[in-house]
Amino acid sequence: MDHLHSPAPEPAPQRDVRLLPKAHLHLHFTGSMRPGTLLELADKHGVHLPEALSSGEPPKLRATDERGWFRFQRLYDMARSVLRDEQDIRRLVRETAEDERADGSGWLEIQVDPTSYAPRLGGLIPALELILDAVRDASAATGVGMRVLVAANRMKSPMDARTLARLAVRYADQGVVGFGLSNDERRGLARDFDRAFDIARRGGLLAAPHGGELSGPESVRDCLDDLGAGRIGHGVRAAEDDRLMRRLADRQITCEVCPASNVALGVYEKPEDVPLRRLFDAGVPMALGADDPLLFGSRLAAQYDLARDAQGFTDAELAELARQSVRASRAPDDARARLLAGIDAWLTA
Repeated sequence: MDHLHSPAPEPAPQRDVRLLPKAHLHLHFTGSMRPGTLLELADKHGVHLPEALSSGEPPKLRATDERGWFRFQRLYDMARSVLRDEQDIRRLVRETAEDERADGSGWLEIQVDPTSYAPRLGGLIPALELILDAVRDASAATGVGMRVLVAANRMKSPMDARTLARLAVRYADQGVVGFGLSNDERRGLARDFDRAFDIARRGGLLAAPHGGELSGPESVRDCLDDLGAGRIGHGVRAAEDDRLMRRLADRQITCEVCPASNVALGVYEKPEDVPLRRLFDAGVPMALGADDPLLFGSRLAAQYDLARDAQGFTDAELAELARQSVRASRAPDDARARLLAGIDAWLTA
């Protein structure tokens, strides 16, 4: 006689990660643009875009060699060239805030090098003031808390970085919360920019340089030792060094890990290879970020989907990642408390 088996219980439905409150701490200004906006602004200003930017598909990128990184930078520069007037800047910031809200982001720290926009916007100070004003307006319109992280370019001179650091400190009470260092970390030494970061830290800004993406764990150590980093842009390669992971965990220094970007640029072959689990289990705080959605094809919520689908993160673990992003932000206490309460509510819904 056949034994009757009761059917296996249905697995619990997965919660929607777009409804999970979170902070977004690694998003570049031009790279936050919608693909459709890029095409419309290119048409407005008569800019001819290469097919890699006009096809509607994310470009095929690989930046593990210098030639690949140069191509990535060239595409980024081409995209930035469509941002030519005040209307363009305000549109980009407003649409970015709307996209953040749709992805559950209640707090955004957007990274910008104002020198890139200064020639068309009347100079360095007018460019930064316009960006800060656009951020205030977009934040008020969407309810997403927004601040700015001014970033120097590693490919330019340390003197330029010091100029930017002084400018960033001047606007510390008007929306600038941090100072970064972007571009190819394989070029130049972190310590060449130590004076700029000293200016920024003395002025009360968070030091958040890029490191540990295209270069290995030594790049993260340099950011800590030479630049006084309080947060690391990327930092994912710290997973290759147990002692460094312990140091990050002990000091609770957050790595702004951007999984889709890592795969797109060839740092890792596939989503399963990004060492999110290794960093998480070692107690290294992480803030998942989208880096440049325009070029990599995915925004913030997709990074949480990747952690779930490719790496088996549970909803409780995704909630903890969201908490880590909020704790690492420069959000004021009331905004932080509201987001953390929302995370708890998501988990118990």
